[in-house]
Amino acid sequence: MQPITSREIRLKSRPDGIPTPQNFEVAEVPLPETAENELLVKNLYMSVDPYMRGRMMDRQSYLPPFQIGHPLEGGSIGEVVESKNHKFKPGDLVLSMLGWREYFVSKGDGLMRIDPGNAPVQAFLGALGMTGLTAYSGLLEVGKPLEGETVFVSAAAGAVGSIVSQIAKIKGCRVVGSAGSDKKVAWLKEEAGIDEAFNYKTTDNIFKTVDKLCPDGIDVYFENVGGKHLEAALETMNPQGRLVMCGMISVYNATKPPVGPSNLGHIISKQLTMQGFLVGNYFHQMPQFQADMGKWIAEGRIKWKDTVLEGIEKAPEAFMGLFRGDNFGKMVVKL
Repeated sequence: MQPITSREIRLKSRPDGIPTPQNFEVAEVPLPETAENELLVKNLYMSVDPYMRGRMMDRQSYLPPFQIGHPLEGGSIGEVVESKNHKFKPGDLVLSMLGWREYFVSKGDGLMRIDPGNAPVQAFLGALGMTGLTAYSGLLEVGKPLEGETVFVSAAAGAVGSIVSQIAKIKGCRVVGSAGSDKKVAWLKEEAGIDEAFNYKTTDNIFKTVDKLCPDGIDVYFENVGGKHLEAALETMNPQGRLVMCGMISVYNATKPPVGPSNLGHIISKQLTMQGFLVGNYFHQMPQFQADMGKWIAEGRIKWKDTVLEGIEKAPEAFMGLFRGDNFGKMVVKL
C-alpha cells in the first residue's frame, strides 16, 4: 500500500567550515499517486559521500550545488513497491541518485536494475558500485601501475582507498597505505593484505614515515586526503611517477584557502604526472569492472568494510562523521 508521506533530508543552510546538525532538517512530504508509466520506490540503503560537501557550497562545479530547502541527493538502492511502468515490476532492486529520502515516485529515468547475487545489496553503493569503479578506473587508467612498482594510498582504509590498495596488490605492486586509527592499520595489513600501513594521526613525522616505508620511492600515489600527505608523497616520488588526484578531504571544510604544497617543484624536477579524474568519465568501464571485481571477490582477493547507521534521521550524523574519520570503509545509512 502506498504510504501517505515520506521523510527526506534537506539542506537547511550552507555550512561554514565543518557541517553541523543545524545545516540539515528532516521534512515530511506527501507522495503523489503513481500515475501511468510511473513506479514507487522504497529506498533501502543510501550512500554518504565526501564529495557532497562541495555541492553544499553555492558555486559552479562539475555538479550543480544543492539548494537550500530542497532534499539532498545521493546514491541509493531501493525496492520497487508499486509499478505502472512495464520496465519494472514490484520487488525489483534499483540503483539511483535519489537517496536522502525514504520513498520516491519516478518514471524510471536514471534507474538501474541490479541483481546482487551473493553480494550484500549495499555493496552496489560501495565496492561493486561507483565507489569501486572510482578506485578501479583511477588506479588502472590514470595511475597505470606496473608490476613491482610501489603504490602509496592515502586514506587506505576508506571506501575508495581500500579497493585501490587491494587492486594494486592484485596487479603485483608493493602497497603502502595511511589510515586514521591503529584498528584500520591492522585491517589493512592483516585482512586487505597490503605491505605496510601507518596511523597518520600518531606518526611524529609523516615525511619520515612515508620515506621509511617506501625505501624504493613511490611510483604511483593515489590521493584521497591532500595537505601533508601530498607533500610527503611529492618528496618521495620516483622520476616519472604518477599522482592520481581523487579527493582532498582534509581541505573540504576549509574556511579560507589552505596553504599550498611547498614542494610542487618536484613535479618539474622529477618529471611527474599529476592528474585529476571524475568517475563519471569511466562509466563505460562498468561491465569490465564488475566482471573483474566479481572474479576477485569470488577468489577472496577483495574484501571491504561498511559502516552502517540506521534510520534516515541519522544521515546528517553519518555525513559529519566522514570528516572525523568515523567510517571504516564505506559509510551508508540503512532506511
